[in-house]
Amino acid sequence: MELRHLRYFIAVAEAGSLTDAAANRLHTSQPSLSRQIRDLEERVGVALLTRGAHGVALTDAGRAFLDHARLAMAQVDAGVEAARRAAQPLKPRFALGFLTGQEITWLTDAMRLLRAELPNIEVSVSSDYSTELAAAVAHGKLDVAFMRAEPGYGLEYRVVAQEPLVVLMPSDHPLTSRDTVSAEDLRHAPFIAMGEKARVLRQVVDGYLASAGIEVDIAQSVDNPAMVMSLIASTRGMTLIPAYVENLMPWSVVSRPLAGQAPTIDLAVGYRPDNTAPTLQLFLSRIEALRSSIDGPTVR
Repeated sequence: MELRHLRYFIAVAEAGSLTDAAANRLHTSQPSLSRQIRDLEERVGVALLTRGAHGVALTDAGRAFLDHARLAMAQVDAGVEAARRAAQPLKPRFALGFLTGQEITWLTDAMRLLRAELPNIEVSVSSDYSTELAAAVAHGKLDVAFMRAEPGYGLEYRVVAQEPLVVLMPSDHPLTSRDTVSAEDLRHAPFIAMGEKARVLRQVVDGYLASAGIEVDIAQSVDNPAMVMSLIASTRGMTLIPAYVENLMPWSVVSRPLAGQAPTIDLAVGYRPDNTAPTLQLFLSRIEALRSSIDGPTVR
């Protein structure tokens, strides 16, 4: 069994499609990828995937194998990163990630926690989807990230905020005359749903709508907040999204609070429990001070 077998299997499992994994993630041909997966299943001795007209699905054995495959790849990536760091023993690196848009609220205060250490460390900052951040932390490419508590990556999480969901709609929508919008108002509007990369948010939204007895008309499913707002403006749709997105809204989109008890979604700091880097340990020791320093709509 070779590392490429694990990498190919993880890509297929996450994409849910041999074709998509081959074309968009692995940049190889679908027949070649199929052969690699068959070779892996022969080596393991059990079927890891079931093939169907709509893609592939993990068998029970495949789900069990996926966790170990991710762990193995994370260890390899961490080993590579450690070797590279050892070969260039300059300033210790501290890599910080943010769910896209959250750096507006959190970056300044996060850096303030490390103010005394900044002359002696090299800090890098990046932003991405929550699932991509989780993978980067698991693989040792990031030390810590402000993200959703993504399952399946072997990370530990500390919640720093509970963000209320708000309603987004076109700026000329009739409901903008109201101070709040009810769940019932979402029933007949085109609804812009969250995609797979925002799966934690999708679960919160779906759970709220189900508890309210509301079945929405999903017009599109997308991941990028900018695309969400573009679709709201162009299709006159609506969506539920964390309040931090209000920092990113163009003039063509407005937000309103939900009537009643609005659902919330956790923003958490995610990190690998086996990362003993002194800078990370110092950062984690000051998380409560970070939470207390934020005064705004993302902390309720």
